Amino acid sequence: CRTSKRAREAARKARDLVRSGPSLLESSALPGKLADCSQHGEGAEIYIVEGDSAGGTAKQGRDRHFQAILPLRGKILNTERARLDKILDNNEIKALISALGTGISEDFQVDKLRYGRVIIMTDADVDGSHIRTLLLTFFFRHMLPLIQEGHLYIAQPPIYLLKNGKNLEYIYAEVGKSEAEILSQALRRYDKPERVSVQRYKGLGEMNADQLWDTTMNPEERTLLQVNIEDAAEADRVFDMLMGSSVPPRRRFIQTHAK
Repeated sequence: CRTSKRAREAARKARDLVRSGPSLLESSALPGKLADCSQHGEGAEIYIVEGDSAGGTAKQGRDRHFQAILPLRGKILNTERARLDKILDNNEIKALISALGTGISEDFQVDKLRYGRVIIMTDADVDGSHIRTLLLTFFFRHMLPLIQEGHLYIAQPPIYLLKNGKNLEYIYAEVGKSEAEILSQALRRYDKPERVSVQRYKGLGEMNADQLWDTTMNPEERTLLQVNIEDAAEADRVFDMLMGSSVPPRRRFIQTHAK
């Protein structure tokens, strides 16, 4: 049928694009440009960040020896709904594939990965969560061995900075707790909470470079969440429900879990 023929042609074009080598995938200008590190391999890591503002702060705060920064412009394509040739025509995804060096889908080769850790570092807001989900969808569908072999991580930037005189305390998100609940618990630790100054970090670009390093990028201090797949079949079902083209299952899920 016509649909099957289009799908076959799309798959062929996608394979040709991947197999034509890195030069084609590197042909588009990297958004904000990849700030590479001096070493590669297991000890190196790349931070995927949203936008030039966060990218600029991350570039200033990083350790140039082993930390690379790749800023992406806005939200990448939802790869759950797109054909592979359309995916590979997206500049942000081409930049990502080019930076990692692994190829994609059937041509993915994990031994060519240029960094031991691939770290998604997005803002602690709704847009940041959406961008993180879009990236996870892409990695799950087209670079699955990256997850299976433990290379994919999610950074944990702070959501609040509490200032009490000269004392500074960073507050991080906690699973199952609202921001209001987390903040309330933190303030109860102070004798005079009314004197504590509270700053909400809406984006990574609001942080100073040294703050971003101290809280989120310093291997001795940071917390990273390693992405793993305990049940691949369930993960497949959830990605299809949340990111696919069918609206009713997604609406039911949101209505059930909104609170």
